[in-house]
Amino acid sequence: MIDPQLLRTSPDAVRASQESRGASVAAVDAALEADTARRATITEFERLRAEQNAFGKRVAAAAKEDKAALVQQAQSLAAEVKAAQQEANEAEQRFTEIMRTIANVVIPGVPAGGEENFEVLREVGERPQFGFAPKDHLALAEGLDAIDMTRGAKVSGARFYFLKGVGARLELALMSLGLDRALEAGFTPIIPPTLVKPEIMEGTGFLGEHADEIYYLPADDLYLVGTSEVPLAGLHADEILDLSAGPLRYAGWSTCYRREAGSYGKDTRGILRVHQFNKLEMFVYTTPAEAEAEHQRLLGWQEGMLQSLGLPYRVIDVAAGDLGSSAARKFDVEAWVPTQDTFRELTSTSNCTTFQARRLGVRTRAESGTSPVATLNGTLATTRWIVALLETHQQEDGSVLVPEALRPYLGGMDVLRPVR
Repeated sequence: MIDPQLLRTSPDAVRASQESRGASVAAVDAALEADTARRATITEFERLRAEQNAFGKRVAAAAKEDKAALVQQAQSLAAEVKAAQQEANEAEQRFTEIMRTIANVVIPGVPAGGEENFEVLREVGERPQFGFAPKDHLALAEGLDAIDMTRGAKVSGARFYFLKGVGARLELALMSLGLDRALEAGFTPIIPPTLVKPEIMEGTGFLGEHADEIYYLPADDLYLVGTSEVPLAGLHADEILDLSAGPLRYAGWSTCYRREAGSYGKDTRGILRVHQFNKLEMFVYTTPAEAEAEHQRLLGWQEGMLQSLGLPYRVIDVAAGDLGSSAARKFDVEAWVPTQDTFRELTSTSNCTTFQARRLGVRTRAESGTSPVATLNGTLATTRWIVALLETHQQEDGSVLVPEALRPYLGGMDVLRPVR
């Protein structure tokens, strides 16, 4: 949820943010009206309660013969106070509901517009040139006996798969390399639960326009997470954090689940767009003043991983309309996929400022009391990286060179060789 004080003092900034996202500007005016009504009902409730307290003292001090009439008045006043409290509670609920329809206020400089309006910040690395017709990642993986899509579909349906042999080892190697990098950067490793309560899923902002992407278990009233960002955001819900020694950084290793609703017919070949995958997610709690600098650090760690793997990539500043409701700014890192002749997203990092923390009640101590922290997230390794790695480092005979950084995690293996 955005800062109510920002809504009151800078409504034009909130309107501009909504407009840049292509979202409802009318929601801002509705929130302002609801806020005015909310504060008016609170004022009236507090006035009546003060009157009730004063009247209670008068009753206590009254003569016996006057008390019966005064008690009757006190009961009438108590009913007024109760009704005023109910009205204030309802006004507070209406205000909260409207506020939750307003997305996080974008950071100045974020491109306006939708998915196609991103800005390319830089391109790093040379795109591979082949003296032969390159194979796509699935053809390579099948030759390596590393991925079995047919049996995945037999067991679980479309967009499921088995990683096997060097495929399973390759994913574990990528995740382990990422974890070691995270440990070097001061992250605490966590294997979180992948089922969360509705209030945690809602608190992170995932139950908005993309709620149909999430698997829900109605019998248990629990959601399967699409990223460990969700349980890590809930880890410190309703807590006051000590950030005096610097940010709290967590690296969540988990299986993730996405329904891929609305993607019928898209990326059906291979493992680019699947329902289940593994991911190592960085998650940070820090002060709002430090959030933008921390965002750049997260991006730097992501780029370092791709550079170590020899993957050419580009960094894009995602347009406001493609951010999702929680992010104030997001950078995508997209690797070159040779057989598609394009860049595809491998990882992203988002600065959610205080939006999630306000919803989840995560605060830190400040001079004037407590205030919401900032939260950030970014992927450091995931199953999808196998796509770019196989295609980029393939050889004419169907073998794949192993980047030097991964070899220690594969028992020193320097080449993945086809078995069929």
